[in-house]
Amino acid sequence: MENIVYFNTVTDYNNSCKQPTLHPLVSILDLSKCPPREWQAGTTVKMNFGIYAVFLKDVVCGDIRYGRNYYDYQEGTLVFAGPGQVWDVEYEMSNYQPHGHVLLFHPDLIKGTSLGKFIGDYQFFSYKTNEALHLSERERQLVLDLFNKIHFELQQSIDKHSKKLIASNIELFLNYCDRFYDRQFIIRENVNKGILEKFEEVMADYFTSDRPQEIGLPSVAYCADALHLSPNYFGDLVKKETGKSAQEYIQAKLIDIAKEKIFDPNKSVSEIAYDLGFKYPQHFTRLFKLKVGVSPNEYRSLN
Repeated sequence: MENIVYFNTVTDYNNSCKQPTLHPLVSILDLSKCPPREWQAGTTVKMNFGIYAVFLKDVVCGDIRYGRNYYDYQEGTLVFAGPGQVWDVEYEMSNYQPHGHVLLFHPDLIKGTSLGKFIGDYQFFSYKTNEALHLSERERQLVLDLFNKIHFELQQSIDKHSKKLIASNIELFLNYCDRFYDRQFIIRENVNKGILEKFEEVMADYFTSDRPQEIGLPSVAYCADALHLSPNYFGDLVKKETGKSAQEYIQAKLIDIAKEKIFDPNKSVSEIAYDLGFKYPQHFTRLFKLKVGVSPNEYRSLN
C-alpha cells in the first residue's frame, strides 16, 4: 500500500512534526527539535504539497532519496517545494531524525501583498530536488537570521502589522535566494556548459529519429526532461549561459538544422518543414524568415 501524506495547510505539516501552530498560515520549525520520523527503513512516502515549503538541511548524508536519485546533501542546502508539487521520499533508516529548519507558508498569507504579485517570478519553487541551492556558511547564517526574524514575529500577538512584516521578510529571503542561485549558476559554469553540450546531443538525436513526425517540434519540457532537469531550471540555466530564453535557444538550433536540410535538392521546403516537425509549412517559412531574414527558398538560392 502506498503511503501518501497531504500537506494542504501549515497545520498539516506542524502536526506531522508534533509541533504547535503559532499562526495558521506560516510556520518556522527547527526539525532537530521534532520527534524522529516513525517510518521504517525502506518505506517510501509520497508527499503532496498544497503550501510553499523551504527546507534548510543541516546534514551531510544521503539518507533520503527523492524519486530515482539520491539527494545531493551538503551542510546548508536549501530545497524548495510549491503548491502542486509531489515528492517521493524514501527513508533509508528507521526512526529517522531530521536536522535543519523549514519555512512553511500558505498561498493565502501573501494574497494582497507585494510577494503575492511576484511569487511566480521565484521559479526555484518548481525546481527538482537535485537542483537545490547550496549555501556558503555566510549565506547559511543570513538565512537563519531571516528565519529568526520571521519566528520572532510569530511569537508576537497577531495585529494589523503581522501579515506585512512576515510577508516582507519572506520576500527578502526569496530575493536573497535569487542572488544565491545566480552565484551558483556562475560557479557551476563548467557543469552548465556540459549540460548545453548534452542539449546539442539531445537535439541531434531528436532530428535523426522519427520523433518530429510523431510528436512535432521539441518543447522546452521535452529537452529539460531529456537532460533530467525541470523546465524552469533548464530555462534559467540557458538564460544565464546564453542570454536567450530556452525557447529561443531551441529555435536557434532548429534553424541551424533547417539550414543544413535546405541544401538537399531532393526535398521541397514543405517536405523539410514536415521532417522538422512543423504541422504547416507556412509556419516553418514564417519562423525561418523571422530568424534568418529571408525565406527558405531565398536562402537556398543565395547559397
